[in-house]
Amino acid sequence: MSVHIPQQWSEATECIANNSDSSDPPIAFICGPNSCGKTTFSLHLVNFLLQSHNKVAYLDTDAGQTVFTPPGFLSLTVIDRSIPDLKSPSLKTPERCFFYGDISPKNDPEMYLSCIFNLFDHYLKEHRMKNDTNCRDAGLPLVINTHGWVKGVGYEVLEDMIKYMSPTHVVKIQISSKAKNLPAGAFWMSEGIMDTSHLIEMKAVAEDLLYRSVHVQKDHRVSRLMEYFRQCFLSDKNLSRTELCRAIIAHPPYEVPISIFEVKHLYCEVAATEIYRSLNATIVGLAISSKVSFRLSRCVGLGLVRSVDPEKGMLYIVTPVPQRYLVDVDLLLQGLIQIPQCLLEASGHVSPYMSPDVIS
Repeated sequence: MSVHIPQQWSEATECIANNSDSSDPPIAFICGPNSCGKTTFSLHLVNFLLQSHNKVAYLDTDAGQTVFTPPGFLSLTVIDRSIPDLKSPSLKTPERCFFYGDISPKNDPEMYLSCIFNLFDHYLKEHRMKNDTNCRDAGLPLVINTHGWVKGVGYEVLEDMIKYMSPTHVVKIQISSKAKNLPAGAFWMSEGIMDTSHLIEMKAVAEDLLYRSVHVQKDHRVSRLMEYFRQCFLSDKNLSRTELCRAIIAHPPYEVPISIFEVKHLYCEVAATEIYRSLNATIVGLAISSKVSFRLSRCVGLGLVRSVDPEKGMLYIVTPVPQRYLVDVDLLLQGLIQIPQCLLEASGHVSPYMSPDVIS
């Protein structure tokens, strides 16, 4: 899908890519209110940076409108080829990701920031500094895409992120409604403190303002989930939405003992006697336990708990994650990401998730 890039955006992209104030690759922090074009600009910037770098790191901190993963993830992805469709990029496997399990920082901003800071630290350790003077290999530039919640707690979270990451460039996109924008200038700075970030302020593109209504945002999340589970059927990528729903609920699941997993509910407490019921017909993060905190457990993907058999102590899980990555999974994380309604309403099947009568 072709996207119009205005002159102001092109100039900002060139400014970041040149990064004349430093010999290190740029770290660009993209912020602004909902529907201002942050994702479009950030992906355009990635494509531009790939002209002078073999790879670009992309830190996605918008758990509700994710770029390369299903909703609910915070992720660091390394990109090595141009993105042809800026409006609907293909799913990619992140280098590192966490299942935050919600679409905004609202319910647990502390957990949200802990995950993001961990991802940023991983980038610094693995990709920031390389002992090579060749520009195409001397460390990776980083593009940071952010959520559009710019008031209250959302504003405070953005402040904390910028202060922790100290980006070389902060790109602030503004819409016509001034009341919905971030404050003018370097809003994250305390008076009297010198800032090292280069601030770029620019206007939104009109087409982006129309692109992300609330309805479109919800449909985007559903589409991302459906595209994720479509990966179970690599041999047939042309399934319609209806055909895909039927295929997913009929797909042979993994049959695994519930006893091999620790189950953590991210936003509620569930009695041990209700664990089975709480898992049935849910989407869970498939994670590998962390010694630091279960909240910082590396996630390998999503699983759809199609059914539970309490008598056998078995879970039946559908996931596109290859089996070689599942062998170390010992933690199921349940958040607030719900199964798309179209799956529950698929015709031709009766109670597809509640019945233990499935193929193993």
